Amino acid sequence: MTRVAAVDCGTNSIRLLVADADPATGELLELDRRMTIVRLGQGVDRTGRLAPEALERTFAACREYAEAIKEHGAERLRFVATSASRDAENRDEFVRGVMDILGVEPEVISGDQEAEFSFTGATKELTGRADLARPFLVVDIGGGSTEFVVGDDHVRAARSVDVGCVRMTERHLVRDGVVTDPPTEEQIAAIRADIEAALDLAEETVPLREAHTLVGLAGSVTTVSAIAQGLPAYESAAIHHSRVSRERVREISDRLLHSTHAERAAIPSMHPGRVDVIGAGALVLLAIMERIGAREVVASEHDILDGIAWSVA
Repeated sequence: MTRVAAVDCGTNSIRLLVADADPATGELLELDRRMTIVRLGQGVDRTGRLAPEALERTFAACREYAEAIKEHGAERLRFVATSASRDAENRDEFVRGVMDILGVEPEVISGDQEAEFSFTGATKELTGRADLARPFLVVDIGGGSTEFVVGDDHVRAARSVDVGCVRMTERHLVRDGVVTDPPTEEQIAAIRADIEAALDLAEETVPLREAHTLVGLAGSVTTVSAIAQGLPAYESAAIHHSRVSRERVREISDRLLHSTHAERAAIPSMHPGRVDVIGAGALVLLAIMERIGAREVVASEHDILDGIAWSVA
């Protein structure tokens, strides 16, 4: 066993996984998994820069994670940064802050690398399942981008497109610094048009419709699953490998897009940091399912973070 730590810093959240990995058996024994909403991508789509307050929120989470990594005695650490820091003009400031706190340089990976990690993390434990037909389409709906990966045991094709729950919310739903509550039909249509254009791009290189099982990753998908199940609180064990039909996703997406901030915040399984962006995230998921004709999505709590951990091991 090798004790490893993995950090995934995305547009909306930063997450930590400390685990004992055994490459010989394919076992990843989780010791500590946590997530903090930091909204690192706040305003990046508009300004091209990471906001000072967003950086400080992220650095505060890094300091907390440094204590956890030390406490567990992880031998190796890998820090991967995705869409927001890839797009920002002042990403050097972000890199210096992370190095000062955690002692490693954050790797601002490409969308293709992001897709590889997501696929490994999501499918490593699914390959032996007789009830899930291959090939898999793994979809990671993040804050700033969405990754599409088709593969069997290994990746066959992958593409990252700039459509995510935070980016779509900031681009189409914010007026005078405030999220429209609820959005107008014109705003919803504008989001949908962006998503459809992004799906056209993805289909240029990824055979989306050849997949037999859709696996959905990240907070938009897992929150939709929690709502579908009517969970009294966010419960990872109940969400992991749950299945949600396309009809149910359509109902939930419509409900979220036509509700107020207070109504969304009152959903028991809703993380406060997702209240304003979950409508756009659910719409991304629905559009994907409709495009490829998927009858259901399998929600996975294992994703890019697990793939990063495996890469360290």
